[in-house]
Amino acid sequence: MNCPYCGNLESRVIDSRDVDDGVRRRRQCSGCSARFTTYERLQAASLFVIKKDKRREEFSREKLMSGIRKACEKRPLPTGAIDKLVDDIEAELYQMGKSEIPGAVIGDMVMKGLRDLDHIAYIRFASVYREFADITALKQELDTLIGDEAAKASQPVSQLPLLPVEPSLAMAGGQRRRRK
Repeated sequence: MNCPYCGNLESRVIDSRDVDDGVRRRRQCSGCSARFTTYERLQAASLFVIKKDKRREEFSREKLMSGIRKACEKRPLPTGAIDKLVDDIEAELYQMGKSEIPGAVIGDMVMKGLRDLDHIAYIRFASVYREFADITALKQELDTLIGDEAAKASQPVSQLPLLPVEPSLAMAGGQRRRRK
Protein backbone atom coordinates (compact mmCIF):
# COMPACT_ATOMS: atom_id res chain seq x y z
CA MET A 1 0.00 0.00 0.00
CA ASN A 2 1.46 3.34 -1.06
CA CYS A 3 1.43 6.14 1.50
CA PRO A 4 -0.93 8.87 0.23
CA TYR A 5 1.39 11.55 1.66
CA CYS A 6 4.91 10.52 0.62
CA GLY A 7 4.33 7.56 -1.73
CA ASN A 8 6.44 5.16 0.35
CA LEU A 9 5.59 1.48 -0.23
CA GLU A 10 6.21 0.41 3.37
CA SER A 11 3.49 0.76 6.00
CA ARG A 12 2.40 -1.18 9.04
CA VAL A 13 -1.09 -2.00 10.25
CA ILE A 14 -1.94 -0.34 13.57
CA ASP A 15 -5.58 -1.37 13.87
CA SER A 16 -7.86 -3.67 11.92
CA ARG A 17 -11.67 -3.90 12.19
CA ASP A 18 -14.43 -5.67 10.34
CA VAL A 19 -16.93 -3.39 8.63
CA ASP A 20 -20.13 -4.13 6.71
CA ASP A 21 -18.60 -5.78 3.65
CA GLY A 22 -14.87 -5.87 4.29
CA VAL A 23 -12.04 -4.81 6.59
CA ARG A 24 -11.02 -1.33 7.74
CA ARG A 25 -7.31 -0.97 8.47
CA ARG A 26 -5.52 1.92 10.14
CA ARG A 27 -1.96 2.15 8.82
CA GLN A 28 1.20 4.10 9.62
CA CYS A 29 3.79 4.92 6.96
CA SER A 30 7.33 3.68 7.71
CA GLY A 31 8.82 6.66 5.87
CA CYS A 32 6.97 9.77 7.07
CA SER A 33 5.03 8.24 10.04
CA ALA A 34 1.75 9.63 8.70
CA ARG A 35 -1.40 7.64 9.49
CA PHE A 36 -4.11 6.75 7.00
CA THR A 37 -7.05 4.38 6.65
CA THR A 38 -7.62 1.73 4.01
CA TYR A 39 -10.69 -0.35 3.30
CA GLU A 40 -10.44 -3.84 1.88
CA ARG A 41 -13.35 -5.64 0.23
CA LEU A 42 -13.56 -9.09 -1.23
CA GLN A 43 -13.83 -8.85 -4.98
CA ALA A 44 -16.46 -11.24 -6.16
CA ALA A 45 -16.40 -13.07 -9.46
CA SER A 46 -16.62 -10.90 -12.54
CA LEU A 47 -20.05 -9.63 -13.40
CA PHE A 48 -20.84 -8.31 -16.86
CA VAL A 49 -23.60 -5.93 -17.88
CA ILE A 50 -25.33 -6.46 -21.22
CA LYS A 51 -25.99 -3.00 -22.64
CA LYS A 52 -28.92 -1.98 -24.90
CA ASP A 53 -26.75 -2.34 -28.00
CA LYS A 54 -25.78 -5.89 -26.92
CA ARG A 55 -22.24 -4.90 -25.87
CA ARG A 56 -20.88 -6.50 -22.71
CA GLU A 57 -19.16 -4.33 -20.15
CA GLU A 58 -17.73 -5.28 -16.77
CA PHE A 59 -19.91 -4.14 -13.87
CA SER A 60 -18.54 -1.01 -12.24
CA ARG A 61 -19.63 -0.07 -8.74
CA GLU A 62 -18.14 3.40 -9.28
CA LYS A 63 -20.22 3.94 -12.41
CA LEU A 64 -23.38 2.91 -10.56
CA MET A 65 -22.47 5.20 -7.66
CA SER A 66 -21.79 8.10 -10.03
CA GLY A 67 -25.17 7.79 -11.75
CA ILE A 68 -27.05 7.66 -8.47
CA ARG A 69 -25.05 10.58 -7.05
CA LYS A 70 -25.93 12.71 -10.08
CA ALA A 71 -29.62 11.99 -9.57
CA CYS A 72 -29.36 12.77 -5.84
CA GLU A 73 -27.24 15.90 -6.25
CA LYS A 74 -28.28 18.71 -3.87
CA ARG A 75 -31.00 16.56 -2.28
CA PRO A 76 -31.38 16.43 1.53
CA LEU A 77 -30.60 12.73 1.95
CA PRO A 78 -29.34 11.08 5.13
CA THR A 79 -25.61 10.44 5.29
CA GLY A 80 -24.74 7.09 3.80
CA ALA A 81 -28.10 6.60 2.05
CA ILE A 82 -26.52 6.51 -1.41
CA ASP A 83 -23.78 4.12 -0.28
CA LYS A 84 -26.39 1.83 1.28
CA LEU A 85 -28.47 1.86 -1.91
CA VAL A 86 -25.42 0.97 -4.02
CA ASP A 87 -24.41 -1.76 -1.54
CA ASP A 88 -27.92 -3.24 -1.63
CA ILE A 89 -28.06 -3.23 -5.43
CA GLU A 90 -24.58 -4.73 -5.76
CA ALA A 91 -25.34 -7.45 -3.21
CA GLU A 92 -28.60 -8.31 -4.98
CA LEU A 93 -26.79 -8.54 -8.33
CA TYR A 94 -24.19 -10.96 -6.97
CA GLN A 95 -26.87 -13.00 -5.17
CA MET A 96 -28.53 -13.63 -8.53
CA GLY A 97 -25.60 -15.92 -9.29
CA LYS A 98 -25.40 -14.92 -12.94
CA SER A 99 -22.27 -13.78 -14.72
CA GLU A 100 -24.18 -11.54 -17.16
CA ILE A 101 -27.02 -9.20 -16.24
CA PRO A 102 -28.99 -6.94 -18.61
CA GLY A 103 -28.50 -3.24 -17.95
CA ALA A 104 -32.28 -2.86 -17.75
CA VAL A 105 -32.35 -5.03 -14.61
CA ILE A 106 -29.82 -2.76 -12.90
CA GLY A 107 -31.71 0.34 -14.07
CA ASP A 108 -34.95 -1.01 -12.65
CA MET A 109 -33.25 -1.76 -9.33
CA VAL A 110 -31.95 1.81 -9.17
CA MET A 111 -35.40 3.18 -10.05
CA LYS A 112 -37.02 1.14 -7.28
CA GLY A 113 -34.38 2.21 -4.75
CA LEU A 114 -34.61 5.89 -5.67
CA ARG A 115 -38.41 5.78 -5.63
CA ASP A 116 -38.26 4.71 -1.98
CA LEU A 117 -35.41 7.10 -1.14
CA ASP A 118 -36.28 10.42 -2.80
CA HIS A 119 -38.93 11.27 -5.39
CA ILE A 120 -37.01 14.12 -7.01
CA ALA A 121 -33.93 11.93 -7.45
CA TYR A 122 -36.21 9.23 -8.85
CA ILE A 123 -37.65 11.60 -11.48
CA ARG A 124 -34.17 12.89 -12.37
CA PHE A 125 -32.90 9.36 -12.90
CA ALA A 126 -36.05 8.28 -14.74
CA SER A 127 -35.84 11.21 -17.15
CA VAL A 128 -32.41 10.01 -18.32
CA TYR A 129 -32.93 6.25 -17.96
CA ARG A 130 -36.32 6.07 -19.66
CA GLU A 131 -35.38 8.72 -22.24
CA PHE A 132 -38.71 10.53 -22.12
CA ALA A 133 -39.58 11.70 -25.63
CA ASP A 134 -41.71 14.63 -24.50
CA ILE A 135 -43.26 16.35 -21.52
CA THR A 136 -46.37 14.14 -21.73
CA ALA A 137 -44.38 11.00 -20.94
CA LEU A 138 -42.74 12.78 -17.99
CA LYS A 139 -46.15 13.96 -16.73
CA GLN A 140 -47.49 10.40 -16.92
CA GLU A 141 -44.60 9.21 -14.76
CA LEU A 142 -45.25 12.01 -12.26
CA ASP A 143 -48.97 11.17 -12.17
CA THR A 144 -48.12 7.52 -11.49
CA LEU A 145 -45.78 8.53 -8.69
CA ILE A 146 -48.37 10.87 -7.16
CA GLY A 147 -51.08 8.21 -7.45
CA ASP A 148 -48.89 5.62 -5.71
CA GLU A 149 -48.15 8.04 -2.87
CA ALA A 150 -51.83 8.92 -2.46
CA ALA A 151 -52.67 5.22 -2.24
CA LYS A 152 -50.04 4.72 0.47
CA ALA A 153 -51.16 7.77 2.45
CA SER A 154 -54.90 7.14 2.37
CA GLN A 155 -56.40 5.49 5.39
CA PRO A 156 -57.91 2.04 4.88
CA VAL A 157 -61.71 2.05 4.92
CA SER A 158 -61.85 -0.65 7.60
CA GLN A 159 -59.60 1.28 9.98
CA LEU A 160 -61.13 3.59 12.60
CA PRO A 161 -59.68 7.08 13.11
CA LEU A 162 -57.23 7.49 15.98
CA LEU A 163 -59.18 10.42 17.49
CA PRO A 164 -62.85 11.31 17.07
CA VAL A 165 -63.25 14.09 14.51
CA GLU A 166 -64.89 16.76 16.74
CA PRO A 167 -62.49 16.66 19.74
CA SER A 168 -59.46 16.66 17.44
CA LEU A 169 -60.76 19.80 15.71
CA ALA A 170 -61.43 21.48 19.04
CA MET A 171 -57.93 20.63 20.28
CA ALA A 172 -56.40 22.06 17.12
CA GLY A 173 -58.25 25.35 17.62
CA GLY A 174 -57.47 25.53 21.32
CA GLN A 175 -61.15 26.04 22.19
CA ARG A 176 -61.61 23.07 24.46
CA ARG A 177 -63.60 23.85 27.61
CA ARG A 178 -63.30 22.14 30.94
CA ARG A 179 -66.33 21.16 32.97
CA LYS A 180 -66.40 22.04 36.64
